[in-house]
Amino acid sequence: MLLLATSSLFLPSPSKLHRYLNPSSSSSSSSHLIPFSSSLSKIITPLHSHTPKLQPSPLFCSSSPSLQQQSLSFSQMQNDSLLYSRAYWVTESIIAWNIDIVENGFCSLLASKDASFTISDNQIQGEDVKIKLQEDRAGLPAKVVEKFPHIRGYKAFKLPPDSDVKSLLKSQLAVAVYDSDEKCRNCTGLQLPGVLDELFSYNGPLGAIYSDEAVSLSLWAPTAQAVNAHIYKYPSGDDSIEVVCLEEEDGVWRTKGPKSWEGCYYVYEVCVYHPSTLRVEKCYANDPYARGLSADGRRTFLINIDSDELKPDGWDNLADEKPVLHSFSDISIYEMHIRDFSANDLSVEPEFRGGYLAFTLLDSAGVLHLKKLSSAGITHVHLLPTFQFAGVDDQKENWRYVDTLVLESFPPDSDQQQALITAIKDLNGFNWGYNPVLWGVPKGSYASNPNGPYRTTEFRKMVQALNHIGLRVVLDVVYNHLQGSGPFDEHSVLDKIVPGYYLRRNANGFIEHSTCMNNTASEHFMVERLIVDDLVHWAVNYKVDGFRFDLMGHIMKSTMVKAKDALLSLTKQNDGVDGSSIYIYGEGWDFGEVAKNGRGINASQFNLSQTGIGSFNDRIRDAVLGGSPFGHPLQQGFATGLLLQPNGHDHGTQKNMESMLATSKDHIQIGMAANLRDFMLTNSDGKEVKGSEILTHDGSPVAYASSPVETINYVSAHDNETLFDIVSLKTPMDITVADRCRINHLATSIIALSQGIPFFHAGDEILRSKSLDRDSYNSGDWFNRLDFTYNSNNWGVGLPPQEKNEKNWPLIKPRLADPSFRPQKDDILAAVENFLNLMRIRYSSPLFRLRTANAIQQRVRFLNTGPSWVRGVIAMSIEDGHEGFPGLPQLDPIYSSIVVVVNASPKGVSFVCPSLQSRSFELHPIQAMSSDDLVRSSTYEAPSGCFLVPQRTTAVFVEPRKN
Repeated sequence: MLLLATSSLFLPSPSKLHRYLNPSSSSSSSSHLIPFSSSLSKIITPLHSHTPKLQPSPLFCSSSPSLQQQSLSFSQMQNDSLLYSRAYWVTESIIAWNIDIVENGFCSLLASKDASFTISDNQIQGEDVKIKLQEDRAGLPAKVVEKFPHIRGYKAFKLPPDSDVKSLLKSQLAVAVYDSDEKCRNCTGLQLPGVLDELFSYNGPLGAIYSDEAVSLSLWAPTAQAVNAHIYKYPSGDDSIEVVCLEEEDGVWRTKGPKSWEGCYYVYEVCVYHPSTLRVEKCYANDPYARGLSADGRRTFLINIDSDELKPDGWDNLADEKPVLHSFSDISIYEMHIRDFSANDLSVEPEFRGGYLAFTLLDSAGVLHLKKLSSAGITHVHLLPTFQFAGVDDQKENWRYVDTLVLESFPPDSDQQQALITAIKDLNGFNWGYNPVLWGVPKGSYASNPNGPYRTTEFRKMVQALNHIGLRVVLDVVYNHLQGSGPFDEHSVLDKIVPGYYLRRNANGFIEHSTCMNNTASEHFMVERLIVDDLVHWAVNYKVDGFRFDLMGHIMKSTMVKAKDALLSLTKQNDGVDGSSIYIYGEGWDFGEVAKNGRGINASQFNLSQTGIGSFNDRIRDAVLGGSPFGHPLQQGFATGLLLQPNGHDHGTQKNMESMLATSKDHIQIGMAANLRDFMLTNSDGKEVKGSEILTHDGSPVAYASSPVETINYVSAHDNETLFDIVSLKTPMDITVADRCRINHLATSIIALSQGIPFFHAGDEILRSKSLDRDSYNSGDWFNRLDFTYNSNNWGVGLPPQEKNEKNWPLIKPRLADPSFRPQKDDILAAVENFLNLMRIRYSSPLFRLRTANAIQQRVRFLNTGPSWVRGVIAMSIEDGHEGFPGLPQLDPIYSSIVVVVNASPKGVSFVCPSLQSRSFELHPIQAMSSDDLVRSSTYEAPSGCFLVPQRTTAVFVEPRKN
């Protein structure tokens, strides 16, 4: 409930919030809050038949209230039990614990190599080593508090200088407080990341390394007691052909094998103490640095990714053939799911549908559509997760389907479609993919064959094909959490190899779940290293052009800056990649245990200023559409009829609605100025203010960016309803579908013509519908269909899945049942043309893509401001060097000035701007040639400086430069 009390501006999407507050739910960013409560647990089998079939201890793997109560009752009986890890071993010589020592009492560290601790009669028994600790009255050192701010104020206990720390770290560990009679009064386990970072931080080779003569394996596992590698000839079945014992040096386990290992598969067997079971376990895991996998994901494939045999023709020269990108300000992003792109495209060969190779077919409906987008100006395709994720079986022969003819037989408002889709939701081929298992391997279900090298070769062909049609590729990366944890979870990898290190834990030692499940801890050295290494791997080995970070705010700012620097250092000469053209951005929401820098300075919106890293601007989204994804679905905004065309929802008094509309206009204007914190404008009260002085409803600043490339402007994304669906919910029931189409276009136009980087969800330009589904992460192909033949927008294909939408079914059902809500093909074709025209306009002048905050402040003005503003109208001018603005460098050789007028009103408006009298403005030639009769009727009257713009229309006026 704490999340609900927080400003929506700093929260994840409602789909992610829903799964945080509802542990039994599945997740768009991960499958489950409590791993083994899910339906997937019913089909999970152990990694190997000889692996013990035990469930992980819920006391460590979950922080659900019932389990906390269970632990609490235990602790009441035995003080602090070893099921908790409330002490922190923070440096080689210091343990931090929030505990008081009684007079003449003392604290000791205990270790048991075989995990034999027992507690009885106020004593811990079974230790091999017992070391008395000395309290350091000076407290924790500053460097420790900086790294672990959440334990500020803990007491510091020092170990004797001759302690064999490296050996101790391989044991079950506890600290205990004794009274003067040497009776144990309190005890707890330890969290080890601090001391592991100090003693075992490592920058050398990891994973499989190939030479002409051998294959070498290296694994970082400093707490492991033994590590073996099981080598297999085939991806499944048969006994291993060899079991190799790795040797350790300073926490890194290594072995070298023959060249014949290449093309084989392997699994690590790690003997290690695991705090979730309080036992030394044999854990079977893939290599964290895996570059290939078997079809079932249970074995790591030994693939030499540098082999020429895995490179498409021309691959090594792709860096020289990339679409030109002069500046990050020139970027525009189109977000798309790989399966959505072609799963229903009949122009794609059946075996290619829903996969990587669909992008290589030059004459498919989808590729032809992408070519249109590219030619109009879209620069980047953002692909939803493409790494190995849980939730979709890589082996297509195991998928379940529902007959399309059966689904089509039901009414548009029926609950039958969703019931049939939900029944197979975890057994079909669809999932967004925010369920990370291994970050560095392409997802097998998108390949024609998930075994062998096909994932690699086909992924490269996809990137190459998109580059060749003018589109750079962004990967959606999910480093903030992992699908699995514990020693036996099929999807657990990192937590099997160094238990308790990779996943962030709370003060009791339980894994944090604020991102949905199994939060990772990038504040730990080797977690950060793995993230940076993985990014470089994708950039160098797959030549991708950007990365979008899911829940980026849960990653430390230092990690993001190191990642950016590592990518920037890549060169064509040394790496075959121009790192200076790789752009990174993400979700900078500030919530959970990292909020307000609770675990260090995190990569939240406000903290990223001056880094050049982009973050999503939810302010402009909410102002344009109304409310927030967490509010009432009928709450209107600037574009959806607030005040000007009410939908019957209670928005308060007339005065309140006028204030809400004016506030929305202020938020949109600062967003159109790239959400720059220092941009000066006149607000709705007539005051000159900075962007950072415009406030949200909770008093937080609206603006946070220091440069235009730090702002990603958007009104829709994969999360929440599609743009057309949210417009269909928020607008009055009795308006026409043509009006809804115009509002869809109007909202898109605000994003397309703003400073900063515009971001569009695939299908916004074809009025895409998901039948009003607010969270389609696991809703199958049926609710997620894209139709690039423009015959349908997928409206009215049944009530959306019950789990996330049932409470809104009373609002949804009458809309789906009303045939007037469904767009026709002509509507879709008009929407495509309008979108392409918007992009052509954006790229017709560099004035829409200014590169610095200073240039935006000098050139961008908002004209319809102050208390007397014309309701529903935003007017923005962008001036280039000319007589009226002397001293400005000339950027545009064609136009000396541009004026954008956005009229969200249901009526035409006349907007007079005296400062623009007697100028030579004319409608932009692209709009003048448009098939949209309304936009073509927009005019400018020079004598009065009056702009006339029809209802629900964005008109762009240009002043041609005088020769």
